[in-house]
Amino acid sequence: MLEKIKQIFIDSDTTYDSPRVFKQLRQEGERVGRSRVERLMRETGLVGKAARMYRRKAAAVSSYMKLPNLRFDKPAPTAINQQWVGDITYIKVRGKWCYLAVVMDLYSRKIVGWSLENYKTAELTLSALRKALKLREVKPGLIFHTDRGTEYGSHLMQNELRRRGILSSMNRPSTVTDNAHMESFFRSMKTECIYGYSFKDESDLRLTLSDYMHDFYNKRRLHSGISYHSPMEYEKRAA
Repeated sequence: MLEKIKQIFIDSDTTYDSPRVFKQLRQEGERVGRSRVERLMRETGLVGKAARMYRRKAAAVSSYMKLPNLRFDKPAPTAINQQWVGDITYIKVRGKWCYLAVVMDLYSRKIVGWSLENYKTAELTLSALRKALKLREVKPGLIFHTDRGTEYGSHLMQNELRRRGILSSMNRPSTVTDNAHMESFFRSMKTECIYGYSFKDESDLRLTLSDYMHDFYNKRRLHSGISYHSPMEYEKRAA
């Protein structure tokens, strides 16, 4: 059992904590208790990477960012392409900031689009959205929820959303928890593939992010919010 636990831990790139290792073992048909998995991992020093908590400074409020939160008090999505969420984070490479925009399907937590650039602009967020739209056939009425940043409130982004029949939704003022799923993803991503690693250049970072989001996160990582399935597996089960 210990060897199986070690292998699952290694396959997760040492990111899995005991609950995820336990769920993986059960999915593989192993009859083992959660407490035993916790004990074996503790005794052998197998510790999953812990996420760091961080908060960003609130952006200045601009007139064109005052859009309502369409997800507030709305039921969770029951299928793909009903509610997407997006956000931007920043990663330093060789002393310079790179900015990552990501689009997630809230139903399965699958990353459906992303873009990495040297500047935090409306073009960055629009690029991530367009990549998602190339992969997904969406119908008018899809909700795209973001924070109140100028990149999402820009005329460039808003015009594209309207053209596609997508409804723009934004956090309530001073309520970062309205976009908690994206905040949680960024914490996990930085913990599991950014913190403690060094990158030669932007291309090296881009490759790492691609491997993480497409190969590990979407295909293999067990997500507690979707009954410990990977996003792709969760979508296949619902199909």
